Amino acid sequence: MPEIPKAYEPGKIEKKWYDFWLKQGYFTPEVEQGKKPFVIIMPPPNVTGDLHLGHALTATLEDIMVRWHRMKGEPTLWLPGIDHAGIATQVVVERQLAKEGRTKEQVGREEFIRLTWEWADKSRAEIRHQHQILGASCDWSREKYTLDEGPSRAVRTAFVRLYGKGLIYRGERMINWCPRCRTALSDLEVEHKDIGGHLYYIRYPYTQGDGFVTVATTRPETFLGDTAVAVNPKDERYRNLVGCRVTLPVIDRDIPVIADEAVDASFGTGALKITPAHDPTDAEIAQRHDLPLIDTMNPDATMNENAGPYRGLERLACRDRVLADLKARGLLERIEPYSHSVGHCDRCQTMVEPRVSLQWFVRTQPLAGPAIGAVRDGRITIIPERFARIYFNWMENIRDWCISRQLWWGHRIPVWYCQDCAQVTASVDEPSACAQCRSSQLIQDPDVLDTWFSSALWTHSTLGWPDDSEDLRYFYPGSVMETAYDIIFFWVARMIMMGLENMGEIPFRTVYLHGLIRDESGEKMSRTKLRGKPMNPAQPISQYGVDALRFALTSGTTPGNDMNVGTDKFESGRNFVNKLWNASRFILQSLDAASAADQAVPILSGLPQMTEDRWIDSQLNRLVASVTGLMEEFQFGEAEQQIYEFVWSQFCDWYIEIAKIRLRSRSDPSPLPFLVATLEKSLRLLHPFMPFVTEELWQGLKQRLPGDDRMPASIIIAPYPVADEGAFAPDAERVMDSVVEIVRSIRNVRAQHRIVPGKWIEARIYADELLADLTAQAHIIGTAAKARPLAVLGRQERAPSQDRALVLVLKEAEVVLPLAGMVDRLAEERRLVKEREETRARIVQLEARLRDGAFLSKAPSHAVEREQEKLAVLEDKLQRLERELSQLGSASAEG
Repeated sequence: MPEIPKAYEPGKIEKKWYDFWLKQGYFTPEVEQGKKPFVIIMPPPNVTGDLHLGHALTATLEDIMVRWHRMKGEPTLWLPGIDHAGIATQVVVERQLAKEGRTKEQVGREEFIRLTWEWADKSRAEIRHQHQILGASCDWSREKYTLDEGPSRAVRTAFVRLYGKGLIYRGERMINWCPRCRTALSDLEVEHKDIGGHLYYIRYPYTQGDGFVTVATTRPETFLGDTAVAVNPKDERYRNLVGCRVTLPVIDRDIPVIADEAVDASFGTGALKITPAHDPTDAEIAQRHDLPLIDTMNPDATMNENAGPYRGLERLACRDRVLADLKARGLLERIEPYSHSVGHCDRCQTMVEPRVSLQWFVRTQPLAGPAIGAVRDGRITIIPERFARIYFNWMENIRDWCISRQLWWGHRIPVWYCQDCAQVTASVDEPSACAQCRSSQLIQDPDVLDTWFSSALWTHSTLGWPDDSEDLRYFYPGSVMETAYDIIFFWVARMIMMGLENMGEIPFRTVYLHGLIRDESGEKMSRTKLRGKPMNPAQPISQYGVDALRFALTSGTTPGNDMNVGTDKFESGRNFVNKLWNASRFILQSLDAASAADQAVPILSGLPQMTEDRWIDSQLNRLVASVTGLMEEFQFGEAEQQIYEFVWSQFCDWYIEIAKIRLRSRSDPSPLPFLVATLEKSLRLLHPFMPFVTEELWQGLKQRLPGDDRMPASIIIAPYPVADEGAFAPDAERVMDSVVEIVRSIRNVRAQHRIVPGKWIEARIYADELLADLTAQAHIIGTAAKARPLAVLGRQERAPSQDRALVLVLKEAEVVLPLAGMVDRLAEERRLVKEREETRARIVQLEARLRDGAFLSKAPSHAVEREQEKLAVLEDKLQRLERELSQLGSASAEG
């Protein structure tokens, strides 16, 4: 047999096993009619560069689910893909051009798209490679890209069908506009930030007579587009002004004073400047009062011809000039500090301009109704449940979706305009002539679709829709949609709407929302923001390995909760991998030693079992039952944590150490079969979480076992463990819990009193019900605790201590350690008194709880019984502590 390396070197084994899995075709499922498949369609990463730790979390969680279901024998499809990410990718490529001193306008649309394809192709290859490094067991033969011909045709088909139903329309509406990206944004693409600004009080003179009305605004540069001043009709201060006219300063345009209930009389002076072209609330007021809209800005946020003397100025430079002019004319009354929320482009962080613009929209309310019903009636489950309430609130108040973007990169809107008769044609394929007048003078709409429009079709466009493909029939709907909670509206809600619209069926049965991976300062991982690149998974992988990274990102996490990443998590993952490796190495070396001595490893069936063997087997099967339940409830972080605790503590720290004692003494029966069986099952249990190290160790174990040809070729297709309730052994667990408590308490005393590791100390153990069992474990207790001589006696044999001794009162036993010269009697008395008082306080708490009528009436019976059992244990412990204190006092008096 090949020698097992002393240290685990992940870099040497990870690619080997991933290539093996790929070559064997384990990731590619077959269509097995009659078998229900497990399906995850990967949330496609943006093709904007390397993956970050947020993507690594997504890939790890999905891979955990996929490997688990594959091991359960289900046809399992994890379909990978990548998103062209319209605005995000265009921003990245524009920045690349800027470094070369060029703009997209200078290179032209065709060349810009060619350059972006070059960038995207390189990025796609790197993203695929990174996913493979992470161990993602995706079916790469089915990989999709949102700009592939299939998904692109699906986008055009969906658009044309919605347009034909009147669910897509073109109109002038108030939208969010990014002056840097020079495109419309949906409400969800705007990030609101609290900004410390100012409130400017400006005087608008009356057109007739003396005096003025003062308005307060945060944006004085927009007053050039004012078409009215509005007051609340219930505001007595301005009742006589309604119907009057005032003059806009500087440009001297007369505007009316109107009354509208939307005006907040408590804001500023209670008089509101109405700028319909630059504020959504103002636009609604203007519509009610039939006011004109005057747009004063160009698409790049410079002032246009409607700005009069300020034409050509950038908006903030215009603000400064306006304020100076108002002050010079005595019309700037005062300035006050004011904090308010301002929208910014989520991609480039530029301040967004509300702007009336001609755009394409999806009429969402007819689509939202069925999507609300699918979650409300339980066809789709959202985990964690609290996000369902957020989903309902957003969907029930949904606004029409602006889907056109003034970009060059993306799906071109499939609409053509006839230059001769003005006919609008929406078509899946490019028309050669106008359907109405047969003219060939057709021009396609220059805009592209919002990236999220193609993403909304992802669950079915990836499987062949609109064609009736075999994959679509078998793998739709998906099983789980796993993604971050921050895109539940961007993506999840829209997938549900479009899945129901196009397929007539829900797109998936479960939505699993994970929390966000944040850096050490709490910032969300996002590549394209100006603050710079977040951590690439390659960094921790090179230092700690893939399995350690996966463990760090998922262990102990819960659905929907954020987590900050630090080196301590990576180190913890690496330490666990090393612990597992060292324990497995010991077992494999023990197998090699047995083989060299011609000692066949017997099978477990029919073997006499020692108490510790039954204990570890029972604990393992309880773990399997618990992990299975947790996995079914999507509590992957807790499942992984429980496996970690079992492997680290019960198996490595206790059972293996006990087994070493037995192997050294050549006792019969050998613990080796239980070491092997526990390791093998633990590796299968852990495989979905840590695929590489478990495959390496499982293969090493497989080579050393008789009948290895009957085992699967890889752990990836080995059956996931199933709990055997017949192996549960509460009697053995009770004994070994006591053994562990005894050894641990003696070790704690040794550490507390700094007893050198090699020194043996005397110990006496007193027990009642477990006397025989603890006597049988005396050799293990003595060796593990370095206690010799060791006596295990009945409690009735306990006599008052005649020597200086430290007494440990445990759950099932008392341990007496004669430690003359190591601890004084006064210190021991203080320790026992403190423990007695803590025990009394806990008893008082439990007694109060068991007298609480509310608790007794609402708590399940097993919970009440558990509290009663705790009380009985504590009362017994208190009696024994009192006895020890009494004996300590007697010995002190005799001394």
